[in-house]
Amino acid sequence: MSLEPLTAFRPDPQPQSLDRSKTSYDVAIVGGGIVGLTLACALKDSGLQVAVIEAKPQSAAVARGQAYHINLLSSRIFQGIGVWQAMQTGVNPIDQIRLSDADYPGVVQFERRDLQTEVLGYVAEHRVVLEALQDALRQCANVTYLCPAELVQTSYQADGVELELVRSGETQHVRSRLLVAADGARSPIRQQAGIRTHGWQYWQSCVVAFVQPEKSHNNVAYERFWSSGPFAILPLPNNLCRIVWTAPKAEAEAIAQLGDAEFLDLLQPRFGNQMGTLSLVGDRSVFPVQLMHSSRYTQARLALIGDSAHCCHPVGGQGVNLGIRDAAALAQVLQTADAAGEDIGAVRVLRRYDRWRKLENLVILGFTDVLDRVFSNHWLPLVVSRRLGLWALRTVQPLKVLALRLMVGLLGRVPQMARR
Repeated sequence: MSLEPLTAFRPDPQPQSLDRSKTSYDVAIVGGGIVGLTLACALKDSGLQVAVIEAKPQSAAVARGQAYHINLLSSRIFQGIGVWQAMQTGVNPIDQIRLSDADYPGVVQFERRDLQTEVLGYVAEHRVVLEALQDALRQCANVTYLCPAELVQTSYQADGVELELVRSGETQHVRSRLLVAADGARSPIRQQAGIRTHGWQYWQSCVVAFVQPEKSHNNVAYERFWSSGPFAILPLPNNLCRIVWTAPKAEAEAIAQLGDAEFLDLLQPRFGNQMGTLSLVGDRSVFPVQLMHSSRYTQARLALIGDSAHCCHPVGGQGVNLGIRDAAALAQVLQTADAAGEDIGAVRVLRRYDRWRKLENLVILGFTDVLDRVFSNHWLPLVVSRRLGLWALRTVQPLKVLALRLMVGLLGRVPQMARR
């Protein structure tokens, strides 16, 4: 039995031998989330044959109740691969970012004029981004979308990888020159490959919820640091806001279990009165926070992208943006190598991606970790130091611009597709 792809996608070819002329696919991407589909879309004009393997049905993947900060670089990557226009109606611009230390009056205000850009970034719900990517794949003649299909076994060979999939209770074998793991922080592919990770679970968890303020959010994003952890407010379309409330694990669980009225009473002082009274929209959820970094991103016939390679603290909203940047970088490396007649699954090719992204990601992981530890702290010398730091950000313009460029993704090597 052959796997039947989703309607309107390219038919699934029969498995063939692993030599270059007969291989089933050039690239098999396991994980049909935002990062995996970004890579697939980025390879649409590459001439490479691509398979996306996703275990969850499309409807379940889209229904995930999450929202993201989409930084400037990610928006430019989406423009470069031709999906940004479809997303734009569902994203909200960020015109200003306000950074503060609890109730301390010295607020740092990042403005559009600091970078001479039209916006400082965007905020979008998960479904908006994922639906645009899924729709774009329907126009990609070189991409086969196998969904739902569960990967149960991988077998690495000298010239490719054989994948055993299960769909509707039946088994199918698929072959590819390169396997890309976009299967999340607990990546079974990474674990099976024996790639070690380093990091830790934080003492904190995040409570996330949608709220409707009485007054306009005016496209302002907030990052407020409290001794229990950062508190972020992200502006969404239709005057909704997404809050990310970081607190010690037991406290976060207790907050999430409160009744709506009690939750709002506790939320309002932390949120502030600048938008008037608040009302809840939808359910709340809690997720743990961790820092994780893989010892390597690649080995022969395998590459890791997104959460399968790294995870960081959500302060600053960097996580999904790092994965989008991974996808763009890997797509560029693969296309350049293939155009030069190189084997895209060879170690010497994949190391170019590893060298490009590993250090850049490590900088952001370290940056978010230091921010959380320095600001989630009562120790007086740290309190004094961080408030001096906020003063410096307010008054030293080059320092302010440097910090802002880091936040919006404009430091480091920029993928070619973000320059189109």
